[in-house]
Amino acid sequence: MTPTVTTAKDLVHNLPDGGAAYDVTVIGAGVVGTALARELARYPIRTALVDGSDDIGNGTSKANTAILHTGFDAVAGSLEARLVREGQRRLAAYAAATGIPVERVGALLVAWDEDQLAALPGLLAKAERNDYHAARIIDAGELRAREPHLGPGALGALEIPDESIICPWTTPLAYATQAVRAGVHLHLDCRVQQIDSGPDIHTLTTTRGPLRTRYLINAAGLYADELDRQLGHEAFTVTPRRGQLIVFDKLARALVDHILLPVPTEAGKGVLVAPTVFGNVLLGPTAEELDDKTATGSSAEGLALLREKGRRILPELIDEEVTAVYAGLRAATGHEDYRIQDYPDQRYIAVGGIRSTGLTASMAIAAYVTELLAATGLDLGTPAELETLTMPNLGEASPRPYRRADLIARDPAYGTLVCHCEGVSAGEIRDALASTVPPRSKEGLRRRTRAGGGRCQGFYCGAAVRALIEEATP
Repeated sequence: MTPTVTTAKDLVHNLPDGGAAYDVTVIGAGVVGTALARELARYPIRTALVDGSDDIGNGTSKANTAILHTGFDAVAGSLEARLVREGQRRLAAYAAATGIPVERVGALLVAWDEDQLAALPGLLAKAERNDYHAARIIDAGELRAREPHLGPGALGALEIPDESIICPWTTPLAYATQAVRAGVHLHLDCRVQQIDSGPDIHTLTTTRGPLRTRYLINAAGLYADELDRQLGHEAFTVTPRRGQLIVFDKLARALVDHILLPVPTEAGKGVLVAPTVFGNVLLGPTAEELDDKTATGSSAEGLALLREKGRRILPELIDEEVTAVYAGLRAATGHEDYRIQDYPDQRYIAVGGIRSTGLTASMAIAAYVTELLAATGLDLGTPAELETLTMPNLGEASPRPYRRADLIARDPAYGTLVCHCEGVSAGEIRDALASTVPPRSKEGLRRRTRAGGGRCQGFYCGAAVRALIEEATP
């Protein structure tokens, strides 16, 4: 049945309903969890999305390299390879329809020595096994012409022309917005403490009260293994892998035209240099195996390593101004594939080990898991089309609101700048604070508008932004 709704804002803040059970509950409101909620919102069932944080996309999803992958280098024949390939097509089309910023800049897998150069034909063959046929090997001369600021010694590269950059924040927000508008109940600040499973119902003990559900999907990212064990399984163990990154100022953007990737080794994919849709340049990530699932701080050693690697790849970049440093934790499991498993007898699906490709694969993962859900016995009913959606533009490839005379003529608030570094207007902040899934912190507002995310990191606009948040908060 379709749930009775009040307003979208009420749905975000309601306590879990301890009475009537949901048909499906998704634990984890990252990019995969929100994609699942959006997919399930198409069906006439009662769905909940819960997360222990105060916002969607507040874990691994907020701190990644923001690349829309082709899947050229995935393990051929793996579930990840299939879902990344399908997800790339789905998300590219969805982004175009909803206004999520995407730029097809292409990637160059750069060989810096003879061994790496010799590895390029094998990587080209791997791309073709993954049904990607646009890759080609280019020599040192063409590489230098394409990227004149590269460091000395580059011998050639594998070109992947369809690799793209995307906004990693707008994507889960778009998913969540459509889900909530279609009736999905979003419960934030709602950490799952215990799961008790009966013959027909799972009862979740949460920090906001009990929640009952017939079917359960575990998309809890770093904590997916812990919830999986509560259901009696030990299919995978999540080891947090910290990736530190450096964000360089917009003035560095002219130094690089492509995503510059290293030739992968047994130790991992290595450090890359990539432009962003916001006009900055990223350097990173590191790959540090940790025990602490909350260790998102940066370290002097990690940043020094990145600067050393960056100096080899793009020497002039290291002399540019640094806008920010940050670190994210990836849910590594020690397996070279996603750990998606259904347990029909328990009416439970585990969605674990979703690595850095999860953003790209998110819509395909959601469709795949929904198929598994139907196979477990849930009658989903007939799907319906979701309400169309247009997201605020955070990218620099299209005109931002403060540069659009038509918007300003209709509403002068779009011409009133609050954050000068990022060109964020009072109108954009107002809209974000009144949106379907509003921010509940300065960090959440920054991900929705970029306010405070520029060169001064909120030193100039911080007080004004804080005042606007307080004014909008009941």
